[in-house]
Amino acid sequence: MRLAAQVIDLTKFYDLGSVVVKALRGVSTDFPEGDFVAIMGSSGSGKSTLLNLLGALDRPTSGQYILGGRDVSTLDDDELSEMRNDMIGFIFQSFNLITQYTVLENIEVPLLYRAGYPAIGRVEREWCMELARMVGLGDRMDHRPFQLSGGQQQRVSIARALVNDPQIILADEPTGNLDSTTEAEIMDILHNLNAEGRTIIMVTHEPGIARQTKRQIMMKDGLIESETILEQALPAS
Repeated sequence: MRLAAQVIDLTKFYDLGSVVVKALRGVSTDFPEGDFVAIMGSSGSGKSTLLNLLGALDRPTSGQYILGGRDVSTLDDDELSEMRNDMIGFIFQSFNLITQYTVLENIEVPLLYRAGYPAIGRVEREWCMELARMVGLGDRMDHRPFQLSGGQQQRVSIARALVNDPQIILADEPTGNLDSTTEAEIMDILHNLNAEGRTIIMVTHEPGIARQTKRQIMMKDGLIESETILEQALPAS
C-alpha cells in the first residue's frame, strides 16, 4: 500500500500568552493513495488545524508529516511552497476566487507560482480551458465570479485545484454553501476525481456527505476519536 501522506504523533499548540491552546494533541494516521476521507468533529475538535497542516499551510509543533515520501519538517519555506503547489490542490467552502479575474484566469492562478515558469504558455492555457470544460464551465470562461452561481464558483475552485495535476485534493466544507442539487453535482465531480486515483481528504460537518466517502475520521479535543472504513460509499444522488 503506497501512502499519499502520513502523520505521526502530530501536535499543534498555540501560545496565546495567558493560555496555550492544544489544537492537536498527538494525531497519527495514514492516507493511502486513492483514499477518500471525511474528517468530522465539532468546532474546536482540531479538524481544520489538521487540514491546514496536511496542506502545508502551517507547520506542526511536533511530530512528523510525511508527504510524497518526504518529511515536511526537513524542507525550507521555498521547498515546501513548491511541493505544496505541485502535490496538493485546495477546494474551499468560500471558493476564494479573485473577483477581478475571469473563470479562466482564476483557474490559471496556481500556474503563476511554479518555480521557473514566468508566463503561461499556449499549452497551459489550453489545459486550463479543458479543465473549465470538464467542470461544465466551457461557456463561462470569460465570466467573473459575481456572474456565477455558488455551484459554478465551486466548479471554478475545483478546476483551479486540478491545474497542476496534484496527487492530493484537500477540501474544506466543499458543499457547505450549496443547495442539495448542486451539492450532489459537486460530490459527483469529487467521486470522479477519486476514481481517477486522486486522494481526497475532506472536512465536513454533514453526515450525509461523509457517508459518500471511503473512510470517516472523527476528531474530538485534538485527537482522533474513531476511524470508520465504509464498505461502500453511498452515491451522491
